[in-house]
Amino acid sequence: MLPPGLIEEPELRNRVAVFRDRGEAGEVLADLLAQEEDAEPLVLAIPAGGAPVAAAICRRRGWPLGFAVVSKITPAFNSELGYGAVAFDGSTSIDRERVRGLGVGDEDIAADTLRTKEKVARRVRALGLPVVADRSVVLVDDGLASGTTMRLAVTALRRCGARRIVIAVPTAHTEALRSLQPEVDALVCANVRGGWRFAVADAYRSWHDVSDEELHLIADRPR
Repeated sequence: MLPPGLIEEPELRNRVAVFRDRGEAGEVLADLLAQEEDAEPLVLAIPAGGAPVAAAICRRRGWPLGFAVVSKITPAFNSELGYGAVAFDGSTSIDRERVRGLGVGDEDIAADTLRTKEKVARRVRALGLPVVADRSVVLVDDGLASGTTMRLAVTALRRCGARRIVIAVPTAHTEALRSLQPEVDALVCANVRGGWRFAVADAYRSWHDVSDEELHLIADRPR
């Protein structure tokens, strides 16, 4: 069951390889966001993967681009298996159910969290903090699997005074969207998928990890 009010592309539902790359995905989202009620929201990318998506939205709609630095906490043995997140304001969240499944202990959590905080601090120094008091923001990533990172980003932005928050992602699992729906003002997702197996990368025909160099090139472009 889809969350109420979701803006999507029904013909893309439960399909894979629907976007050429993150840039094309951002263009699709930009068209879906045409009905956004605020005339000029601040588009905030969650780096690194959300940056090229958000940049494409901004080029198409003429909206300003910023960054909401949030990063998932991962075990040292696998950088893809997130079990928590750290946000730009220093706040953290830990998914205790995922912790039990991965078998990481308290010392591991402390070390993994510290490593992630250092990464977030480096990116904040490079990209800056979002200024969102009394603003409408469109929060963008390249996809949602569990939604843990996005949820912490939303909480941090609310704490900073954001007036309205719209989540816009090219692809997401239905359950992640359902869990986030009560926490935001609107949800936009072009490619909604369900099922027990979900990978963000499956929505893209061309996929790569966004490097710091690529991220900084996007950040340094005139806005």
